[in-house]
Amino acid sequence: MQEEKEPSAAEISENLEPQLGGSLENFDFSPSGPHTVHVPVMLREIMAALDPQPGQVIVDGTLGGAGHTRALAEKVGKDGLVISLDRDPGAIERAEAALKGLPVILAESNFSELQEVLDEIKVGKVDGMMLDLGLSSDQLADRERGFSFNSDGPLDLRFNINEGKPASHLVNTMKEANLADLIYEYGEERFSRRIARKICEVRRERPIRTANELAEIVRRCVPRSPHETIDRATRTFQALRIAVNGEMQALEKILREIPYCVRPGGKVAILSFHSLEDRRVKDAFREKPFYRIVNKKPILADEEEVARNPRSRSAKLRIAEIVEE
Repeated sequence: MQEEKEPSAAEISENLEPQLGGSLENFDFSPSGPHTVHVPVMLREIMAALDPQPGQVIVDGTLGGAGHTRALAEKVGKDGLVISLDRDPGAIERAEAALKGLPVILAESNFSELQEVLDEIKVGKVDGMMLDLGLSSDQLADRERGFSFNSDGPLDLRFNINEGKPASHLVNTMKEANLADLIYEYGEERFSRRIARKICEVRRERPIRTANELAEIVRRCVPRSPHETIDRATRTFQALRIAVNGEMQALEKILREIPYCVRPGGKVAILSFHSLEDRRVKDAFREKPFYRIVNKKPILADEEEVARNPRSRSAKLRIAEIVEE
């Protein structure tokens, strides 16, 4: 039997007709202001899924470049509210000016702490919620945190440099076997043992301090593939970033707690960018009794968006409705 093809945005447009007050051709998909280089991914599809109405309260758990937040705030209007969270203080700072005058509350917080944020601002259950689990283009452009493989800045990889320890600490202190396991588990890198062995060889001579230094070490361990479309260091960097930020733990926690934060009938839209994230979202939506799946297969960015914003190529959008248990 032929495997069912994952639908594109165009193919699901009939079932997710957005209420944007006009033609989508006129919607602005560019960065939300001079404060950011980040272009929001699948904005049209997320707006269609959440269908924000005037007066509603919506959560954007991943502020990033503020593109999704701005679009949501414009739709809920002055009688509504968008609550936007981000662990990155820089994202909060950049967005403050860009969102001035809009009904938005910004919180420097992990989305896994949403319940605490809602309690603090005295807001009950909200009408909808979205998460974009991808890296912001602004973070990739920050050469001081090591998200870019070509950065000669410190190998940090933390979303908030005031929390936890940088990736360089793991690279230079973990036992070889543990480092290999981490790269394999969070990076799904089949050459993890070879990479960990080489890292330990190099660090015996000198500490590994920068992103480009680690990237070169990894590339020497991973064979070139004619079919490979990503940098050979991608999976190792993904693994380290996930580890230092506790990303999987945060995602698992919020997937358990969303029904305590979103009212029955409210929609949840989650964008993931690699299989570890998508698998957890898919399994939670299928197995937890308080979710009703809206789209059986993940929604993918259409060809037009991928051409306009290449980072949307790997994005998968899953949508669920909260139901009474």
